[in-house]
Amino acid sequence: MEIENKRKEVLFTREDINERVKELGQQISREYEGKKLLVISLLKGSFIFTADLVREINIPVKIEFMATSSYGNSTESSGKVRVLYDIKEDLKGYDVLIADDIADTGITMEFVIDYIKGKNPNSVKSCVLLDKPSRRKVDLEADYVGFTIPDKFIVGYGLNYGDYYRNIPYVFAFVD
Repeated sequence: MEIENKRKEVLFTREDINERVKELGQQISREYEGKKLLVISLLKGSFIFTADLVREINIPVKIEFMATSSYGNSTESSGKVRVLYDIKEDLKGYDVLIADDIADTGITMEFVIDYIKGKNPNSVKSCVLLDKPSRRKVDLEADYVGFTIPDKFIVGYGLNYGDYYRNIPYVFAFVD
């Protein structure tokens, strides 16, 4: 059966996501008050989440983008992370928040955190819309989490299947 013909199970509606992102933005605003905050969005998956998140942060914030790859077009991580597009900003004096769509195995986020720490910011924390701890292959806990989810392959709200479904405004799983 083609994936497009499978039934969709909505896990988080547009309203669920909007409410949780607003809460995260308020929490981040409080915790970074008086600091030089720089948010790094990990492309491509987190661009929608990051855009919504930074609009909910009510303190000055700089935004950078970074692209890595460990999945390709597969549903499984290869375990090898490559930097495809690096940030250009000098991070000295900044408190960095890395935003991603999902923490699955944790391999990508662990790699990016270590990589960014090497650029000497004041601090590095992570924020993910979705956390799937049952699949973790490294010792990683995101500092800010939108939702914790079971081990399902999910799409929508920036998360893709192949190169599609990122534009769907909610998060869903395909079911048989």
